[in-house]
Formats: sequence, C-alpha cells, structure tokens
Amino acid sequence: MVRQSRFMEAPMEWKLAEAKNRFSELVNKALLEGPQMVTRRDDKVVVISENEYQHLLGHKPNFIEFLLEGNLDLDRVDFRRDKSTSRKVDL
Repeated sequence: MVRQSRFMEAPMEWKLAEAKNRFSELVNKALLEGPQMVTRRDDKVVVISENEYQHLLGHKPNFIEFLLEGNLDLDRVDFRRDKSTSRKVDL
C-alpha cells in the first residue's frame, strides 16, 4: 500500500513576519496539518515535518540491506585468493 503524502494538499501560506511572530504555531501546523509555505517577497520556502521529509527521501537501505538485496552483478568479479608468498621486509 502506497502512503499518500499530505503534499498533495495546498500548503497554508504565511508572510515571513507573521511566520516569525507565530513560529510555534507554524511548527505545530506543519506537524499536524502538513506543509506550511513561508513567503518573503518573491522567495518561498516550505516548512515540513521530519516524517514528511523522510517520506520524500524514500527508503535508503543501509550497507547490509544493500548487499542482501541481491541486485549486485558480481559475475565479473574475481574472488580467487592470491596464493603467492609475501615479500620479505628487513626490520
């Protein structure tokens, strides 16, 4: 089942001065209601919860998960051990 993001909804817009004055409210709305857009002249930023941010990033497997997925093409990798003797070193 695919989780639908709240990003499909239009974010609430805040002017920068209002966002600064009501920052706690802006954060609460981002956590509870979804993305909040803050505008400064022609610039816009979106405040989102960490959960929404992680959802946007998608799942990134750790190294062990990556190896265990089995999607590696190792056919051309030579895993044979070099059996030659080590070189002599004077200490």
